[in-house]
Amino acid sequence: MYTYAVKVRTKTYLWGSSGVANDLNVPLLLVIHNDLWGDPISLGSDAGAGQASLGTLQPGECWTVPLFGLRGVHASCQADSTLNCMIFTLPGSTLA
Repeated sequence: MYTYAVKVRTKTYLWGSSGVANDLNVPLLLVIHNDLWGDPISLGSDAGAGQASLGTLQPGECWTVPLFGLRGVHASCQADSTLNCMIFTLPGSTLA
């Protein structure tokens, strides 16, 4: 398990990058928690097929994104907000 915080305003990658060329092929999960005093966050993902909107997290909300088949997850908002993130794999999963 790996935990970290990301300050978001304009498009900011929470995991991955627009410069990554390959989609992930291991079963990882990304948990995203929007700060209780933050602003609404728009979430999106990048994959070989292009970009997709994942929706909006309101302040205090949390969501889990399966990273399999993605090359990036990004967030943006109107004003500064902090997202707490955690990456992990399910017990019993193999990273082969």
